Amino acid sequence: MKLSTKITPLRWIKQRLGHKLSHFKIESMKRTLRENGLALLVIIVGWEIVEDVVFPIIFAALGKYVHPAFYVGIPTALIVCLHWFMVPLLWGMWIKFKGSGEKIEHDCGDCDV
Repeated sequence: MKLSTKITPLRWIKQRLGHKLSHFKIESMKRTLRENGLALLVIIVGWEIVEDVVFPIIFAALGKYVHPAFYVGIPTALIVCLHWFMVPLLWGMWIKFKGSGEKIEHDCGDCDV
């Protein structure tokens, strides 16, 4: 008897929501804080809040005042995960904004830097 490896839509939704909620587990937050510092933890949690709270509110407002088709964005914002793209982007922006202020010693020949 061969078991089906096909993922049902309900199982996929459950898996995506479970993945999203795993970022809010205290163990995950402690590990991120320990490995990367407070800034990355704030970026990750902040982005999840934007993705799970702010985006659905925006889509609800657009659905009410612009066109009802925007209501489709509410469950989409809760299921689709964008932190794989946005967290590295926000982290890079934070590093660029923060800067280190340190001069890096290097040996490249005759440069005056």
